[in-house]
Amino acid sequence: MTTAPAPTPGVSRWWALGTYVHLAVEDAGALPTAEAAAREVLERVDHRCSRFRPDSDLVRANAAAGRWVRVDPWLAAAVGVALEAAAETDGLVDPTLGSVLSASGYDRDLALLPTAATTPTAAAPVRRAVPAASHRGAWSEVGVAPDAVRVPAGCALDLGATGKAWAADLVARVVVELTGAGVLVSLGGDVRVDGPGDGAVAWPVAVGEDPADLGDAEVVLVTSGGVATSGTRRRRWQHEGTDRHHLLDPRTGTSAQGPWRTVSALGDTCVAANTATTAALVVGAGARAWLDRHHVSARLVGHDGVVVRTAWWPHPSSDPSSDPRRSP
Repeated sequence: MTTAPAPTPGVSRWWALGTYVHLAVEDAGALPTAEAAAREVLERVDHRCSRFRPDSDLVRANAAAGRWVRVDPWLAAAVGVALEAAAETDGLVDPTLGSVLSASGYDRDLALLPTAATTPTAAAPVRRAVPAASHRGAWSEVGVAPDAVRVPAGCALDLGATGKAWAADLVARVVVELTGAGVLVSLGGDVRVDGPGDGAVAWPVAVGEDPADLGDAEVVLVTSGGVATSGTRRRRWQHEGTDRHHLLDPRTGTSAQGPWRTVSALGDTCVAANTATTAALVVGAGARAWLDRHHVSARLVGHDGVVVRTAWWPHPSSDPSSDPRRSP
């Protein structure tokens, strides 16, 4: 009996949504179609959902807070996903913190902000950010229709907690539908694996704290679903003499504090995984219990470098370092 050789995988990398894109398809012949589709999807997501792009639908909706604004259905869908994450976490993942982020100095692309001078520990003081007329629970007042959004008065939406993960899910689904090939897409470490049938192909995913240095990364094999990592060591800036990071605690309006510097998780989708990692970092000391209660497979790294895993976290694979499909 003879078997056909496995197709040669195709891999491409570029920059979009302020981060790197790693796209891998099982058949290199499908790569041109997959990459063209991915680039088109990501450009549309950026045009509709960016908080920093003056011509985006999100900027228009935030500027008209308190009123319904007709928007592209993609922004409406992205807002709907963000509201689902807020509801599932009882507001720990809150998309109405755009004003708080701006008041904290995150009012333009991160590359344009003053670099944070230090990497804080769990005990590092962080000055309280002015809530800028936002109030806790405002996410429940957001209105969304298939082609319209209403931002609560005094608030601004920021889709950073779910938007990139949603884009990864979207790219993967579009690529599978167009090419029929298994795919892995990573947007700055927000990873989605998808494919036809039961997704039997196992993709190696490097789980670490720094995409530029994967020397100590733990590699897990993923056949379908999402992988996400959130942390406080990157996406940092300095504002009014204080180091800040992008993960805000909606209960206080300040950068989240706690014993964990990084949390990685698996989920049925990339959005589900990223929702869990964000919520865990906001919960802080209670993160392990929260993840266990929600049956999330997760890996947590403390400020002291100690790694803790939930009972469902998969065993690392042996040595897939030579696999060209491996994703950071």
